[in-house]
Amino acid sequence: MPRLTRLLRNVSDMTKQSSNLPEAYIKRAMDQVEWKTPNAIQYRQTEIKRRKFRFTTNRPWTQQFRQQNQPGTHRKKVFLEPVPEWTFFKGDRVEILVGEDKGKQGLVNYIVQERNWVMVDGLNCHYRYIGKKKGFPGMMVKSEAPLLVTTQVGLIDPSDGKPTQAEWRYTEEGEKVRVSLRTGRIIPLPKLAEETPDYKTKSTYKVQEKDTSADQLTSITFEPQLKTFAMEIAEKMGIKEDRIPRKSFWY
Repeated sequence: MPRLTRLLRNVSDMTKQSSNLPEAYIKRAMDQVEWKTPNAIQYRQTEIKRRKFRFTTNRPWTQQFRQQNQPGTHRKKVFLEPVPEWTFFKGDRVEILVGEDKGKQGLVNYIVQERNWVMVDGLNCHYRYIGKKKGFPGMMVKSEAPLLVTTQVGLIDPSDGKPTQAEWRYTEEGEKVRVSLRTGRIIPLPKLAEETPDYKTKSTYKVQEKDTSADQLTSITFEPQLKTFAMEIAEKMGIKEDRIPRKSFWY
């Protein structure tokens, strides 16, 4: 029996890749600081902020995610079965193993790796009413419900069209590939796995004017020095500091 673990604290690598956003931006958008010491030299910089987040179908940098993780919100604890190596990608064909749509196959269109969730296009749907009020019955909205990759869906083996478990292996050329545990056949990655809000595939993306090129990433533009920013500016502008700082005493 695999050990169950609490909700992950960090955003998964797949979420960062699919969003194509800098990791620093995602971290800054998620931060919920309750209290921190004043920015002064006499204080040791400490802060109290939220450490655990409840991941949902909303992306971690959205306002909906922040509202669902507001301080004081108490929701039922969720435990996950650890997945050592993730083998599901957007565009994969899977078969549903539970529920009313058991036995049906579809394409994965959404992934929440932090919760071991995938959503299948047009399958395992639930219906809800929105905008319901007095004198108006509301409007019915259809949306796909998440499915656990550990027990509720199976990856389709393209050689026979049946669900299977998969693992990562290396070819003789050193390429990392997904392999079906039942037949030993390679399951290629779908093209939709590369899709982000900025491009459909990496090969078709055209570098824009404000993009950082590969040459700029490898070139060194900063030379470390044992000087502060103020000292560097004073040296470049020819300013000489001859004032004697006032003595300070600590008791």
